[in-house]
Amino acid sequence: MLVGRILAIDYGTKRTGIAVTDILRIVPGGLTTVPTHQLLTFLDGYFQKEPVDIIVVGLPKNMDGTDSESMKYIRPFVARLGTMYPDKQVVMHDERFTSVLAHKAIMDAGIHKMARRNKALVDEISATIILQSYMDSKR
Repeated sequence: MLVGRILAIDYGTKRTGIAVTDILRIVPGGLTTVPTHQLLTFLDGYFQKEPVDIIVVGLPKNMDGTDSESMKYIRPFVARLGTMYPDKQVVMHDERFTSVLAHKAIMDAGIHKMARRNKALVDEISATIILQSYMDSKR
C-alpha cells in the first residue's frame, strides 16, 4: 500500500535540486533548490511535515557507464541517508542527460534568457526529470 511520496535529489556540491511526487505518486514536480550544506536540515524539516517512503538520488555516470567524479561525494551522502532514515528506501537512479534535458525544457517553455541562467532552476528541473525517469522505470 502506498502511503508516502517519492522524493528525488539532484545532488550537487554547491546546490541540490529537489523534486517530489504528489501523495498518490502520480505527478512529479519540482519542490526547491537548497544549498547543499543545508540539505540534511531541509530534509529533516520536510520529512516531519510530509510522508516520504522513497528517496531517489541521481546517479551520475559518464557516457561509458563508469562513475563520474562527483560519486565521491554522492556515495557517502547516500550512505548517510540510509543511516539517518532507515524507514525510507534510498535508491540511486541514472541521471545522465538530466541537465541537458532541463535546459531544453526551460527553452521549450519559453523562459527568457536571464531565467535560463538560473542554475537553481536547472537543478530543480533536473531533480524532476530524475523523478519522472524513476517513476517511468517502475511502470
